[in-house]
Amino acid sequence: MEGQELPYVLVDSIGERLGVYEDHLGFLKKRFHLITMKEYLENKMFLSKKIRAIYIWYHRPAINEELLQSLPNLKVVASAGVGIDHLDLKLLSSYGVKVSNTPFVVSTDTADMGMALLLASARRLVEGHEMAVSPDTEYFPADWLGVEVSGATLGILGMGTIGYKVAERAKAFEMKILYHNRNQRKKEEESAVGAIYCKKIDDLLQQSDFVLLAVTLTPQTHKLIGKRELELMKPTATLINISRGLVVDQDALVEALQNKVIKAAALDVTYPEPLPRDHPLLKLKNVIITPHIGSATKKTRWVMMEEMAESIEAGLAGLPIPREVLP
Repeated sequence: MEGQELPYVLVDSIGERLGVYEDHLGFLKKRFHLITMKEYLENKMFLSKKIRAIYIWYHRPAINEELLQSLPNLKVVASAGVGIDHLDLKLLSSYGVKVSNTPFVVSTDTADMGMALLLASARRLVEGHEMAVSPDTEYFPADWLGVEVSGATLGILGMGTIGYKVAERAKAFEMKILYHNRNQRKKEEESAVGAIYCKKIDDLLQQSDFVLLAVTLTPQTHKLIGKRELELMKPTATLINISRGLVVDQDALVEALQNKVIKAAALDVTYPEPLPRDHPLLKLKNVIITPHIGSATKKTRWVMMEEMAESIEAGLAGLPIPREVLP
C-alpha cells in the first residue's frame, strides 16, 4: 500500500480505560489511519467523508443513526468478541454497511472461564482465600466444606462452540453432561463428550447440580432464567453465567440466593457492568462475580484485533468478509 493513503478507520479512543490497546497500535497503524471519536467530532467536516470503517472495541464507539448519517462512505463495522447485541444489524444493513465479529477465537478462553467459575464456586475458593489471609483467622475449621465436581451433573444451556468446549472440559472432570440447544448436536458430537440432549429446558434445570449459561443474547433468551426457572433448579444447584447479564432476571436471582432456592451463583457477566456498588448481589457470600473477563487473555485479544483488521481490509477491497454477521 506504499504511496497510497491508508483507509481511515474510526475508533473510540486509544489507550485509556476502554480504548484500543497501546500494544496493538503498531499492527493497526501499518494498515489504517486511526481516527478517535474525539478527533472526529472536532473535525467532522473533513473526516466524515474519509472514514470507511469502524473498529468497535469494548462495544465502543456506540453506533446510532446520527453517526451513520454523518459517514456516507462507511462500508464495514468490525466488532470485537462474539456478542452483537450492542449493534442494530438491520439499521446498519439499511445503510449498506457490513458487520463482522470474532466469534471463534474467544471460545476456548471463555470455556476455560466457565470451568474456572464452576470449580471456584464448588470448592469455595474465594471464601477460602479470604479465610486463609484474614488477620482474624486463628485456625481452619474442619467442617468448612465445598461440593464435589467429579460425578456431578452439569447442564449446559447453549451448546454452540463455547458450550461444546465447556462440555469437553467437564468430561475430563468426569461430570455427567446434559444440554439444551436450539438444534440437537450430531450423535457423534454428543458421544465424544458423553452429552445427553434435553429437548425441554425444564428437564435440564431439574436434574443439574450446575447450570451453565452459554447462549447468545437475543429477544428469545432475554431473561431466559427467571423466578420460575430458578425454582425448578435443585436447592443444592449452582448457576454459572458466561453469556450475557440480561439472560438472567437479576432480581429473581437475588431473591433465589437470599432464600436458598439455589445454593450459589458464579457470574462473569451482569447487567449493568459493573453493578452499582450497593447492588445486593455484591453483598452475598454465595456469589462469585468476575469483571467480564471470559476472553481476557493477551493472546486472544491480539488474535481478535488481527481478525477485525482482516475483516476491514476484506470489506474495503470488495472481498467476502470473514466472519460476517448477517442481519
